[in-house]
Amino acid sequence: MRKGSSRDSCGAPAAAGEGAQPSAAHFRDAARRLLSVRSPLQLSRRVSQDFPFLHPSETSVLNRLCRLGTDYIRFTEFIEQYTGHVQQQDHHPSQQGQGGSHGIYLRAFCTGLDSVLQPYRQALLDLEQEVHGCQVLETVYKHSCGGLPPVRSALERILAVCHGVMYKQLSAWMLHGLLLDQHEEFFIKQGPSSGNVSAQPEEDEEDLGIGGLTGKQLRELQDLRLIEEENMLAPSLKQFSLRVEILPSYIPVRVAEKILFVGESVQMFENQNVNLTRKGSILKNQEDTFAAELHRLKQQPLFSLVDFEQVVDRIRSTVAEHLWKLMVEESDLLGQLKIIKDFYLLGRGELFQAFIDTAQHMLKTPPTAVTEHDVNVAFQQSAHKVLLDDDNLLPLLHLTIEYHGKEHKDATQAREGPSRETSPREAPASGWAALGLSYKVQWPLHILFTPAVLEKYNVVFKYLLSVRRVQAELQHCWALQMQRKHLKSNQSDAVKWRLRNRMAFLVDNLQYYLQVDVLESQFSQLLHQINSTRDFESIRLAHDHFLSNLLAQSFILLKPVFHCLNEILDLCHGFCSLVSQNLGPLDERGAAQLSILVKGFSRQSSLLFKILSSVRNHQINSDLAQLLLRLDYNKYYTQAGGTLGSKSSSLQSPAIHNIFSSESIAPTSQL
Repeated sequence: MRKGSSRDSCGAPAAAGEGAQPSAAHFRDAARRLLSVRSPLQLSRRVSQDFPFLHPSETSVLNRLCRLGTDYIRFTEFIEQYTGHVQQQDHHPSQQGQGGSHGIYLRAFCTGLDSVLQPYRQALLDLEQEVHGCQVLETVYKHSCGGLPPVRSALERILAVCHGVMYKQLSAWMLHGLLLDQHEEFFIKQGPSSGNVSAQPEEDEEDLGIGGLTGKQLRELQDLRLIEEENMLAPSLKQFSLRVEILPSYIPVRVAEKILFVGESVQMFENQNVNLTRKGSILKNQEDTFAAELHRLKQQPLFSLVDFEQVVDRIRSTVAEHLWKLMVEESDLLGQLKIIKDFYLLGRGELFQAFIDTAQHMLKTPPTAVTEHDVNVAFQQSAHKVLLDDDNLLPLLHLTIEYHGKEHKDATQAREGPSRETSPREAPASGWAALGLSYKVQWPLHILFTPAVLEKYNVVFKYLLSVRRVQAELQHCWALQMQRKHLKSNQSDAVKWRLRNRMAFLVDNLQYYLQVDVLESQFSQLLHQINSTRDFESIRLAHDHFLSNLLAQSFILLKPVFHCLNEILDLCHGFCSLVSQNLGPLDERGAAQLSILVKGFSRQSSLLFKILSSVRNHQINSDLAQLLLRLDYNKYYTQAGGTLGSKSSSLQSPAIHNIFSSESIAPTSQL
């Protein structure tokens, strides 16, 4: 530092000529200069009194901020002055005699003071990071709505320049499928959305009392839509999602979702290695027109939501109509839905009946590494038996087996619907519990039938197949009964066959409800919606609604009913195994097992009736009421006290003989 400089940057006199001996007085003098400095900034550290629109409390808060900022500037200037002077002394030893008052202790003091100020600087950085990317648009927009014309005009000009960046990103995304967002500032990102899924505690399934329903159970029954609509939306091959937290408030979410849909569709087309003559342009060669419209919006001094949404709607309509033609007309969407229905929803009942008969012996035991191959061979044989010899279709279908030691797929771990007979932590008890179905979806149908969507179909497939298998086993038990009807029977035989009849009655009506009231009804509605629109986005939403209705109306998402039905199906499996292993009269051990089955079926059927009746009485859901109508159409359930067989239906009770006549043991009609 020059000797002639009489005052430092903060207005303090230079310490020169004090002698070469540093003393405590010199240090105290420097501290006093730090605490008593009077810079020009201090003259304006209070809010001017010429602002009549400020409330006194606001003025007080702003004055505190001004004092805080001024004090920070004083500290930083002091630190820069003395640490910088010491560093200069290191390079010019000859000047040490002139700056004796600036020693290493003062430098250490400045270093400590700087470390104390670090949390303050970090707090400022945290505040600045809260306003990032498109949040800058929101901040500038809010402050541009003030009442001062000069301030409003200046901020509107700044906002127009910032909108120029947004329109460049929109043009790249909507016209070319490119996400130009190096610093993660755009309101669209690659990857799944970080939805706020509230973690609710797991409900206790053991509190389903036989005497009635608790309030907790009724509240669960009222919430059938356990999967939110946004979670049901099919993700694309490269999943993109909205960042709603940085979306400017003057751009509605509905408009942002249209922008997301257009970019996803264009991106999917741009990245597919297909014949260009077949693909054409998803924007119908109107890229230049749409680019000019976006440029016109960019030139507007003020943002107009009406004009902005009109341009977005025109681009979205063009993309949606092109996708509709490609999916429905060129890719035969209706035919693909028919395939999904025939296989995932057991529309080809004769095929799966033949498969159950063929694969019954190999899937009774726990699966091994070769079970999957054997099951697919059996599936191909069953297809040939029912004259299903489509060489183009069968290679796309593959039965999967998740056996112990085989790695579970990520989609299996993330599925919504619980597996009926196994959990990811346990090895499957039988091949049936590990059985699944996979389907190779062809381009461009993969944007509708995503892996997540197919996994939901797979959950429905497993459930429907388990119901159909129980129905087939009960019918096989009836065939065994008919083979022995000429032989003399005892009381245990009567109990056994009446229990089979009650089980068949419930399972047959459940099967009829699932296939007719749910699957056929929902599928016909889906076809009607597809045929009545030329918009692909409407088709995708209709399909998502169809799939969510399947999961809800089949009770996969309703834990009390789903748990109760699974228990009933397990009891039916146990009964069929008992009958198959004991063709003659039951011994004492078999009679004890039958008694347990009778009591268990009585308890579960009574619980099911109480759940359905409670829902009907509270007018909660029509789906459960429809199943109750199937089961109780002649008021038998009601007259029997809400159970198919009661505790009086034990082996020792003769009252069981009066419940059904001997002619009522024939199985009910099947689908």
